[in-house]
Amino acid sequence: MDNVVLVAITKHGVQLIRELKEKMPTADVYYMRKFAYGDEEEKGFTLFDGSIRLLLPDMFAKYDGIVSVISLGAMVRMIGPIMKNKKVDPAVVCVDDRGQFAISVLSGHVGGANDLTNLVAEKLGALPVITTASDVQKTIPVDIFGRDFGWTIEDDAHIVTASASVVNEEPLVVVQEAGERNWWKHERAIPAHIQVVDSCEEALKREFKAALVITDRIIPEHLATGPLSKNWVIYRPKTIHLGIGCNRGTSAEEIEEVIVSTLAEQQLSLQSVKGISTIELKKDEEGLLEVCKKYGWEFTWYAPDQLNAVLIENPSETVFKFTGAYGVSEPAAKLSASTDTLLLEKKKNGNVTISIARKTFDGREPKWQQDKSISSEQDPAMSN
Repeated sequence: MDNVVLVAITKHGVQLIRELKEKMPTADVYYMRKFAYGDEEEKGFTLFDGSIRLLLPDMFAKYDGIVSVISLGAMVRMIGPIMKNKKVDPAVVCVDDRGQFAISVLSGHVGGANDLTNLVAEKLGALPVITTASDVQKTIPVDIFGRDFGWTIEDDAHIVTASASVVNEEPLVVVQEAGERNWWKHERAIPAHIQVVDSCEEALKREFKAALVITDRIIPEHLATGPLSKNWVIYRPKTIHLGIGCNRGTSAEEIEEVIVSTLAEQQLSLQSVKGISTIELKKDEEGLLEVCKKYGWEFTWYAPDQLNAVLIENPSETVFKFTGAYGVSEPAAKLSASTDTLLLEKKKNGNVTISIARKTFDGREPKWQQDKSISSEQDPAMSN
């Protein structure tokens, strides 16, 4: 977390945050003017008079994290009236005046306060104090499950219930149909009350109080209205790779319509798309760039020889004549997903050709990956 402010209102607190600033160089610093050292303007520190309470509303809006050398009780009273919810409130950490403890106060998971607390404690040699049950018990943090992989939550209506099932050791089923498999981060084994299955259909054969469903498919109606949905949380891993070929000048609107309709036909979630890949000739195609920018997708392109190194289902002499590659959408999708198989072979729709591949995280390398000369180029502006 880079967008952090360090705040102090006491003499010793100022000493602490000045020390902390040296170890967190990107953080901003605020403290009371009466404790000025004289070098604040040079260092870019902000001095203030009066109560810090008056500055906190602006800090809540401006910063992702607030580290304060202020007593816990005082901080809670001051931030109480300006708190909204954990999705928008910044991480708040309190440190005592002697730097003995760093306490996670607000937005522990979603806002990152627990991680910030650990960082501050490490920098100061303090003891981190974290009271979030899933962290203390070293189990699944339901509200940020898979976030480090880029998973997003589609249905969060039952987060509280599911979280309670995790920490209270009630029967919980984790349905993993797609996505990274190394999500268990703790040294101890997965507790017995957490069952991991490969499909929603398999989950229905188990006893459960709540369900965590990791899938890139659109959930069928009979499951979306059935017992599994009573207390579920749906996570969307970024597993779907779209290989796209198009005529020069094809509009973003046409490309987007083909993508959305094709994914719907294939019963795949738009939220699980990782990115678009294509041939190097299309690296400046405005329609493709616009779609990627709109959805925050990665945009990757490959040279013809890279595409030709991949075995594809529908090679075309015509495509080769104009591009130097025997296919665009099929090999591009396979390359970006690191797979030998396609969920959808190339499909022509107007000015757009689309293929779909899924990254499986099964540890198996595709045949073409043995050729170390194959690499991709990616527009960093299009990366998540």
